[in-house]
Amino acid sequence: MSSLRKHPRSPYWHAVFFLPDGTRTNRSTGTTNKKEAQRIANKYEDAANDGKAGRFTKSRARKTIADIYALTNADQLASSTIEDFLTAWLTRKELEAGDKTHAKYTGVVNQFKEFLGSKVKRDITNISAADITNFRDDLAKRVTVGTVNVSIKILRSAFAQARRDGLVDVNEAERVTLLKRKAKDRFERRAFTMDELKLILKAANEEWRGMIMFGLYTGQRLGDIASLTWNNIDLQREELRLVTGKTGRQQIIPLAPPLVRFVEKLPAGDKPDAPLFPTTFATAERHKHAGNLSNQFYAVLVAAGMAKKKSHKADPEKAKGRSAKREQNEVSFHSLRHTATTLLKSAGVGDSVAMEFIGHDSKSVSRQYTHIPLQTLKAAAEKLPDITQ
Repeated sequence: MSSLRKHPRSPYWHAVFFLPDGTRTNRSTGTTNKKEAQRIANKYEDAANDGKAGRFTKSRARKTIADIYALTNADQLASSTIEDFLTAWLTRKELEAGDKTHAKYTGVVNQFKEFLGSKVKRDITNISAADITNFRDDLAKRVTVGTVNVSIKILRSAFAQARRDGLVDVNEAERVTLLKRKAKDRFERRAFTMDELKLILKAANEEWRGMIMFGLYTGQRLGDIASLTWNNIDLQREELRLVTGKTGRQQIIPLAPPLVRFVEKLPAGDKPDAPLFPTTFATAERHKHAGNLSNQFYAVLVAAGMAKKKSHKADPEKAKGRSAKREQNEVSFHSLRHTATTLLKSAGVGDSVAMEFIGHDSKSVSRQYTHIPLQTLKAAAEKLPDITQ
């Protein structure tokens, strides 16, 4: 059994116990309270016995430290399993990030935990750069290089917090290199042509026609448009007012004449907070990200003959199916944002006005322009062509 002794040059009690190899040793308990010191000495001896029996793992070592810490402190050491830490980190980020950003963090963390399997229950000190590298490489089989790199950056942020919290000494995610884009992997969305816009409007149902009209004439993102309510519309002023989900930017966008005429024909909601597009609004609320809505728009492109129908059936010879990397289409809903920019510039609208209109943030522009008058934006909106004719 462990015992205590007082060192002549120290105010603290010292624990006396035997190491796993049988050597007698003593360690300071860091306390002058004899009862606390005896409990700490017993913890030292338990750890030594576990070591002698081959049971003294990293997680057991941390538990011993946590127990000793709890004996001499009012609080407890934070939970240190990989799963518990990542769950706590997401909770913290829920307060710090927007809903859509938090949803992205959650998706990446869930993918990483699923990849780790049972290892997620281990102490966080068990995480290694090899684990994260293997996750990166597995992810690269299914998604684009850009998506892979964003996922690694999110994990870097998470484990940087673990290092700041004192749970790990090194951010292992920082040791994992990002993937380089090869020429064949570079992919850019393009704008729609006027003929293509007319094709997809013809193929879309009434609600998606409205979504497309708003995408074209405001340049806003899919999730933001799906979340619009009548509170966002001021028909008297012919303006759209919203706070963007991605950047939190407050925008006032003049409605182009074709869009005003379209909104005037919509059935008015019975309440100010009624959605403009009830079905897509419900989808956006349910999923909290635009993936499902993107798939619905892709179906419109398929119906318009502008995309190939996706198949989820695996083809062992071509490595298709859900486990294969998704093929990208050169146009998507985001192409409407590019189209809006193209149409504005083609109409002679300056770069700074076009960027302000659709909500692009640019350091170079903000240095030169502090404010674009709303009347200037309204004049730009009136120059957009009517695709309904």
